[in-house]
Amino acid sequence: MSEIKLAAEVRNTFGKGAARTIRRENKVPAVVYGHGAEPVHLTLPGHELQLALRTANVLLALDIDGKTELVIPKAVQRDALKGHLVHVDLLTVKRGEKVNVEVFVQTEGELAPGAFLLEHVLNTLTVEAEATHIPESVTVSIEGLEAGASIHAKDITLPEGTVLAIDEDAVVLQVLAAQAEEAPAEAESEGAEA
Repeated sequence: MSEIKLAAEVRNTFGKGAARTIRRENKVPAVVYGHGAEPVHLTLPGHELQLALRTANVLLALDIDGKTELVIPKAVQRDALKGHLVHVDLLTVKRGEKVNVEVFVQTEGELAPGAFLLEHVLNTLTVEAEATHIPESVTVSIEGLEAGASIHAKDITLPEGTVLAIDEDAVVLQVLAAQAEEAPAEAESEGAEA
C-alpha cells in the first residue's frame, strides 16, 4: 500500500463555529491520536482527503510543520445528506508497527445450481497487519457451495504478514436454502376448507 501525502495545518481554534469556518474553506478538521502523545488538532485539505479516503485503510503521510507523520483513519464523520467530510479522527502509526483494522470481505465464484441465498454474516474481517502493509480487502471463493455450507474466519486465506484478530470460528458467510412461497391457489383452497 502506498502512502498518500497531505499537507496539514495545526489549528488552535476549536468548537462548532471554528469547524464551520474550516469547512467553508473546503478544509476538514481532524485530530491525530496515538502513542501516548497529546492529541494534535489539524486542518486538512478537503478534496484531497476525500479522494484519499476512497481507499479502505489508507496510509496517510501528513506534512505537519515540515515533519512527516504516518496515520491511518480511525473514524470518519460525513454529512448525512450531502456526504461531504465533517471531521476525521486519525491514528498515528510507525513503520513495522502492527495495527488492528477491518478489511472488506469480497466473494468470487457462483453458488451451486439451485435457489440458494448467500448471507454475509460479517461484511468485514478484523485483522492484524503491519501499518504499511494493510490489505484493502480479502477475497473468498464461494464456487459450488450448497445450502447449509458456511465459511469461517479460519477458512479465509489472508495476505502474508496478516493474521486474524477475531475468533477463528466466527462465521463470515453462510449459504441458505431459498424458502418456497406457497402458491396463491393452494392458499385459497385451504382457506375454503376451513
